[in-house]
Amino acid sequence: EAPWTAHGLRGAQAQEGGARRQEELQGCPQELLGAKGKRFAKKRYAEKAQMKKTLKMHDESSSRQKVDDDVEEGAIPSYLLDRDPTQRAKVLSNTIKQKRKEKAGKWDVPLPKVRPVAEEEMFKVLRTGKRKTKQWKRMVTKATFVGPGFTRKPPKYERFIRPTGLRFTKAHVTHPELKCTFNLDIISVKKNPNGPMYTSLGVMTRGTIIEVNVSELGLVTPAGKVVWGKYAQVTNNPENDGCINAVLLV
Repeated sequence: EAPWTAHGLRGAQAQEGGARRQEELQGCPQELLGAKGKRFAKKRYAEKAQMKKTLKMHDESSSRQKVDDDVEEGAIPSYLLDRDPTQRAKVLSNTIKQKRKEKAGKWDVPLPKVRPVAEEEMFKVLRTGKRKTKQWKRMVTKATFVGPGFTRKPPKYERFIRPTGLRFTKAHVTHPELKCTFNLDIISVKKNPNGPMYTSLGVMTRGTIIEVNVSELGLVTPAGKVVWGKYAQVTNNPENDGCINAVLLV
């Protein structure tokens, strides 16, 4: 027999191998460079992610959640009247599920899908210069909102022209629960579904989310404060109708 096998050195090394694995892992990434280091880090990342998932599954298996309010037959003892029955479950609690449902339905809008507007339809090319050869100016052909503190650039340097005849400051907003329509001031354009550029320009097309001043409606928060602004979605084509109709998001 070989001396290391006879004296048990091989077995001792095998035992120490498992105990040293964590130390080797901690020191190994410092020695690995380049592609080897990247591969090692990716492998360890996957191992840690799997370990976290396993721990989470164990935690959920020991969690408790409230039982559905089913009416049981027979009388309930007095000492159980104040106690909420719970059961062990391997899923998230009912409260978290309910919050997810509320969050999913919180921003439901009347018009979830709208027709996209092409750039040729949104802008009209203006030719400038002595020979009308420059074509870098654009005139907006849709309804727009311009804030009260807006100052135009000099006409020579103004790239996007928003005609005053298509500027709107008020909107006919319908409250879906009260079934009433109010003429409210527009505070800002929150989101245009056609892109961020149209949002920054204040373009209002069908499906645009605008912020309106609802202070005169007398809406209050649970804390008792008066609600100043709320969101509404434009439901018509303002450039065709000459007015803005919107539905309040409540």
